[in-house]
Amino acid sequence: MPAKLPRAIMFDTFGSVVDWRGSLIADLTAYGTMRGITADWPALVDAWRAAYHPSMDRVRKKEIPWTRLDDLHRASLDTLVAQFGIKGLTEDDLRHINKGWHRLNPWPDSVPGLTRLKTKFIIGPLSNGNVSLLTNMAKHANLPWDTVLGSDVFGHFKPDPEIYLGMAKLLDIAPGELMLGAAHNGDLAAARKCGLMTAFFRGRRNMDRIRNGTSRQSRIGMWWRRILRIWRRS
Repeated sequence: MPAKLPRAIMFDTFGSVVDWRGSLIADLTAYGTMRGITADWPALVDAWRAAYHPSMDRVRKKEIPWTRLDDLHRASLDTLVAQFGIKGLTEDDLRHINKGWHRLNPWPDSVPGLTRLKTKFIIGPLSNGNVSLLTNMAKHANLPWDTVLGSDVFGHFKPDPEIYLGMAKLLDIAPGELMLGAAHNGDLAAARKCGLMTAFFRGRRNMDRIRNGTSRQSRIGMWWRRILRIWRRS
């Protein structure tokens, strides 16, 4: 953790602040049961996430025009529903399933840690999600962001430098006054190349290890204690 403190701390969201996999599997399993639709929902969720980076790369390489993450998710979902042979889904069903990314649940220590950090720093997401996705997610998960700026504001996905530098510009601070907190080393490396401060905290693979008590409380819950100790000494 650096001795210098940032003015704002922005966070990667998927996997770092919220549990995308556990949330989607639980959401889709419950919805499928309610609708009487049988599918291998965990396999679908994993395949859906596997399409995440390739779909953004198509935008980055200009193979397709700029497209919001919600719309990339929907295109991938339509393909996977056909590949998995899932029958009986209406357009309303598909829209509901696609909005599952708006209903992701936070890791247990995310909200308490972010709430403490919010008392000293500007906080918000620095995510590939679009504004509506991130806003709805924050409302669902009670994430205490000060601001919500999505990739659609910048017209770029991470790790393009425009998204890191654009965030600093919109917050009216220098890149060196902005910190990215994330559980993904590639994201942090790209941010550092743009002059941002960075902080790594360990992610958790799934909620089962948390529920049965075998997962350590690292992540944001431990991390905010370290940065607040530095703040008190400054």
